[in-house]
Amino acid sequence: MAHGIFMPKLSSTMETGTILQWFKEEGESVEIGEPIFEIMTDKINIEVEAYEEGVLLKRYFDVDAVVPVNTIIGYIGEEGENVPDESPGIQSDEDDAEAVTSAQASEAEVEEVVAVAAAAETRAASNEKLRATPAAKRIARENQVEISLVAGTGPEGRIQERDVIDFIKNAPKATPLARKLAQSEQVDLASVTGTGVNGKILKQDIAGALAPAPVAEVKPAQRKKLAGMRKVIADRMITSVTTAPHVTLTSDFDMTKVKEIRAQLLPTIEKQTGYRLSFTEIIIKATSLALSRFPSVNAALIGDEIIYNEQVNIGLAVAVPDGLMVPVLRDTNLKGLAAITAEAKEIGKKARDMKLSPAEMQGSTFTISNLGMYAIDGFTPIINQPETAILGIGRIQDKPVVVNGAIEVRPMMVASLSFDHRVIDGAPAAEFLTELKRILENPYELLV
Repeated sequence: MAHGIFMPKLSSTMETGTILQWFKEEGESVEIGEPIFEIMTDKINIEVEAYEEGVLLKRYFDVDAVVPVNTIIGYIGEEGENVPDESPGIQSDEDDAEAVTSAQASEAEVEEVVAVAAAAETRAASNEKLRATPAAKRIARENQVEISLVAGTGPEGRIQERDVIDFIKNAPKATPLARKLAQSEQVDLASVTGTGVNGKILKQDIAGALAPAPVAEVKPAQRKKLAGMRKVIADRMITSVTTAPHVTLTSDFDMTKVKEIRAQLLPTIEKQTGYRLSFTEIIIKATSLALSRFPSVNAALIGDEIIYNEQVNIGLAVAVPDGLMVPVLRDTNLKGLAAITAEAKEIGKKARDMKLSPAEMQGSTFTISNLGMYAIDGFTPIINQPETAILGIGRIQDKPVVVNGAIEVRPMMVASLSFDHRVIDGAPAAEFLTELKRILENPYELLV
């Protein structure tokens, strides 16, 4: 029987998914574990793989289509089976108990798809009497590597753990289907430029490498459709600025003592965590303490209710190719600078590598956007809804200032607080920014 392909629901807040690309054409065969299509939701790209094998009988939606979750977007079955000409729409699990992708897919279930595919590859390798250690098979399965492609260096060509690790480290990133096509057509993956996320090589990239080079065409301008992550960001920014009346306050902070305390703590924290303490982590800690004293700034406006959050969870804006991600550091008011440094560095790297899970981008109560690494003094940040405020940080720059009646050169930093005037009035917002200034200009209480 034909099995429905659903638009999966990957988080409790997900309502729609955007189809970024199809890996299969109608009429092509599908194996268990092969990626069928790629979707974007909540700033996350994910390849959805097959639970069943057969032929892709129908695709109901094109690339860039925004589809509600639980909607049937295609069918897999036996060649010649009849399926509806149009999508049956939103279905429940009871409507199709043998669905190719679960209508209520969770992160665990997505991982299960990967496990099924890896198991299929392991069985295939076993049938070909490949010699591999259990550790090598496990690492290949966890990293979706077709172990038959790995050269073994053990006795009688046995594939060992190190062989798989070296293969993963040196091999270009590619989908399983792209690897199989490259192997069958004897195409060197190192010579192919990937067009997928983070340069991942897709099936069409291999096909393009086999095709004759096209005649160069002169175009007057490049056009790019507003889609995927860029469209999600655009929609959220429009919603924020048109819904919340933004007011922005700015203040100059004297960072002399922050620079001193950072210099003193730098070797200790680096020895303890392996990471260098930056001004960002000190600002996160100071902001967290100030937020714990001003509940209205650490709040959310949902519908007609103001939610005063008990936790202080800092969202940290991180620039990624063609977009922005906001990973979340939780309970930062309760953590020391060493713990915040390690967590901020690790989750920031995951964001830049596009490896954040949906859970790691949910639950923030306040956001910090730091442009201090650029030649930016101050700016007006846009609130990350449904939060009530956001802090923008500029560069630290030596400036002449008056101290006790005398002109001195001090390291100064501009901080900009944008707040939702529906929830916060100007005076409480000013008190919060003043408290943050006091903490950063006398930062030794961060050690208490």
